[in-house]
Amino acid sequence: MKFGLDVGTTGEYANPQKLADLAAEAERAGWDGFFVWDIVFANDAPEELVVDPWVTLAAIAMQTQHIRIGAFMTPLARRRPWQVARQTATLDHLSNGRLIFGAALGNQALDFVPFGETYDLKILAEKLDEGLEVLTGLWTGQAFRYHGKHYQVDNVRFVPKPVQSPRIPVWLAGGWPRHKPLRRAARWDGIYLMTLNQTTGKLLTPEEISEIVAYLKIHRQRNEPFDVAVNVETPSDPKKAAEIVRPYFEAGATWCVELSPDTVEEYRERIRTGPPQV
Repeated sequence: MKFGLDVGTTGEYANPQKLADLAAEAERAGWDGFFVWDIVFANDAPEELVVDPWVTLAAIAMQTQHIRIGAFMTPLARRRPWQVARQTATLDHLSNGRLIFGAALGNQALDFVPFGETYDLKILAEKLDEGLEVLTGLWTGQAFRYHGKHYQVDNVRFVPKPVQSPRIPVWLAGGWPRHKPLRRAARWDGIYLMTLNQTTGKLLTPEEISEIVAYLKIHRQRNEPFDVAVNVETPSDPKKAAEIVRPYFEAGATWCVELSPDTVEEYRERIRTGPPQV
């Protein structure tokens, strides 16, 4: 199992240099991943400070050497997929092949509607699916054509292609018990599960993770490794932390991603003690 950090980009966390320093501390402490938010506005606080995730990830890449990085999760429908292809390939080179690309529909209308963008979930889902095809097509470094409902690409070749082969890993956001996002994720390289059960509003249990993993296996059409990332909150005590995450590991999770507390200092203290020892 690998252990990551889910790091905000708002409020006290809205400082690229501070986040880059925090990522460097996380790497020294033995964490495997450092993932920042990709949002335009903070939930329920449109005047809150927010920083851009991609500029922040560039700073993080320059101050780390081994830890996996990414923006969780990027609503691909509010970005041009060819611009994202350039950004991600560049960041993959800057980080020497450490990027994970996380994609989602978008979790709030506030990031779309004020700019004249639709927040119709059906359209967002169509754009997400098409955008992923465009993104991964441009990553190949070969001439690429695509004619979809929302995006058109006419014989375009992007170089350099990413460092990672066959491509940058793509994780999709998913929730339980909604099945369609799980089926979408099963076509790619991993899933980042929402913290709460979307029906009960309670934290996902190891038993539910086991159900999710079984469902994903049914819908996987490839034999390549597939990551299942879940959110956790663990104490600094390694043994107590291990007791919390071990059932998720046994249920089939491959990553546990620690949620960020309200203050950077609280998070720094947790980060310095290192990930659970399982």
